[in-house]
Amino acid sequence: MADDDKRNGKFWALALDRAHLGLWDWNLSTGDCYYSPTWSKMLGYEEGELPNAPDLWLKLTHPDDRQRAQESGDRHIAGLVDSIETELRLRHKDGRWVWVLDRGGTVERDAEGKPLRLMGVQTDITRQKEVEAELEQINVRFRLAIAASGTGIWHFDIGTQKSYWDARTREIFGVVTDHDEVAADFWHTFLHPEDKEVAERAHDVPVGSEGVTAVQYRIVRRDGEIRHVESLVRFIAAGAAGQILGTVRDITEEKRRAEELAFAARHDALTGLLNRAAFDRLLAENIAMAERLPLAVFYVDLDYFKALNDYAGHAAGDLALKSVAAGILASLPASAHAARLGGDEFALLVPNCNDACAERLARAVLAAVRDADLGPAVTSRRLAASIGIAFVRDRNMSVADALACADDACYAAKAGGRDRFAVFSPETTSGAAGLNAARLAADLVDAMEDGRLKLFGQEIHRLGLPWEDSRHVEVLARLEARTGNMIPPIDFVQVAERFGLAARLDRWIIHTAMIRHGGAMRAGAISLDFNLSAQTLSDPQLWSFVDEAIAESGAPPSAIGFEITETAAVTNFDAAEAFVRRARERHCRVSLDDFGAGMSSFEYLRRFPIDAIKIDGSFIEHIADSRFDREIVSAITGIARSMGAAVVAEKVEQKNALEILQGMGVAYGQGYFLHRPEPLEAIVARAMGGAREMRAG
Repeated sequence: MADDDKRNGKFWALALDRAHLGLWDWNLSTGDCYYSPTWSKMLGYEEGELPNAPDLWLKLTHPDDRQRAQESGDRHIAGLVDSIETELRLRHKDGRWVWVLDRGGTVERDAEGKPLRLMGVQTDITRQKEVEAELEQINVRFRLAIAASGTGIWHFDIGTQKSYWDARTREIFGVVTDHDEVAADFWHTFLHPEDKEVAERAHDVPVGSEGVTAVQYRIVRRDGEIRHVESLVRFIAAGAAGQILGTVRDITEEKRRAEELAFAARHDALTGLLNRAAFDRLLAENIAMAERLPLAVFYVDLDYFKALNDYAGHAAGDLALKSVAAGILASLPASAHAARLGGDEFALLVPNCNDACAERLARAVLAAVRDADLGPAVTSRRLAASIGIAFVRDRNMSVADALACADDACYAAKAGGRDRFAVFSPETTSGAAGLNAARLAADLVDAMEDGRLKLFGQEIHRLGLPWEDSRHVEVLARLEARTGNMIPPIDFVQVAERFGLAARLDRWIIHTAMIRHGGAMRAGAISLDFNLSAQTLSDPQLWSFVDEAIAESGAPPSAIGFEITETAAVTNFDAAEAFVRRARERHCRVSLDDFGAGMSSFEYLRRFPIDAIKIDGSFIEHIADSRFDREIVSAITGIARSMGAAVVAEKVEQKNALEILQGMGVAYGQGYFLHRPEPLEAIVARAMGGAREMRAG
């Protein structure tokens, strides 16, 4: 039967069409090449639309694939390979490229065995190639993700009992080799003895299981270095018996950072001692376990520390605090714990400590404070301490009460002349004063919630002008006892600082005032100034809180002012600097309060780009009679004005004092005649009424 008859057979044509195969038939002796209708159809052409030219396929082949396709045929014709098999791209009628798999070979030879005729089929594999490209993109992203995460991949073939580690796994374990295969028991030799059992149990995955096991353990590398690693392990059905597939990631640095963060959350950044929160938790645990021998609680308050800061600066103060902390730790037994409560106050707890033990430790701590390193620049000053000791024998005693008793004894030691210790006793100290302070601290927290903490304000006047020209108000707080009596601010503010509530109190005042009176502040009827404690200044989340309060209340930042006392600045100079910088970025006002009371006041003025200073009232109340006070105020006013800062005078209570201050150029005053603190609501209502009258006029 003729070739054409065979090619045109219905059965043949139907088979090619159903298989989506394009047939080609190349007669080497004549050079003719036949292409089946299904081949033309694969490229978008009708039957007979393409010529049966010998080089038709080559013209339609992608330029990048031509050489490879020709070489595949040439190698077969030369007898180097048994068949033709190659992938190439052919141009479709619509201009796109179609990937095809070309397979064929010799079907007829001459007497000498030379090929006379080649036949083959081409299959459209475009979709397969697209899937391969998509898969390769996924693999690239996967490899990038694996590389970025520092994760190694390994597997253990259960049937062959062979392990295979990729390069990253070998790097993590410190293995220097180019081979993936490692001995089956190789991994076990790296396991830390204390983690060996846990790690091996986690990797013993049951055959056929589907879950993923996560485990963290330590390895000991050949150079002796200990590393923390994390592995994810699961069974996969691959090979004759299955495989254990796993990942490994070095988490040593993560562990170190976590430990550092955990340490920072429990310890004071400057001294390394426990912080207040950690100490309170530890004290509560020890009180609950107090047995026959009592638990001793020490309250240590440094004497003359503020004077040291004034004289030598905050760097010397920081050095002293660190030296004191080191000396205290060296004085304590291993079972004891020490904390820095804040500023220059420390606390100690010593389990199973009787009177003789407490006295011995107190004397050692006093000596350590006296011997503290103040730096080479300080030669004429030394520190001392007052120590209060309370013995806890009642497991039901609260932490606050235990510290209050020790604090009360500390006050007794100060009253006795300082550089000494005293033991709490209701008969020999102030009795229940310390416990009353603890109860007052608890009552202050309740008052923030039940409405007994009241907002008051004091007008800040531009001297000689109506208050409406400035509309500045210093926000204050007053505590109403459950009996209805008002508790003096000096009492509950000191208690708040002693029991770590000062920052919470400041936040309550700021948030409550801004939420209640944000409308008046937006209307320009009033601007509010807030006092900040040292604890608040040191709060790293302070500005996040203030920004949220501004957003919630709608109060403009320019209508908000903050007052920092010199004492607060001394406690944390760097935090004060950072606070002032961030306040000015938001266009909030900043004032330095109680200015002139300390030796280093002018140093703060140089370091802080503040908007106003408030001269300490001790220089104002007798200014009419004291030439010294007048000179001090005049000097402060001149310096402040040269820096573009306003000056506020406190305790302006006499008319002749007002005239003197106006003559010096002091712009603002507090306390002049009837301008006493009053409920903030009344001041705001008056300000809003005045603002409405001005708009109506």
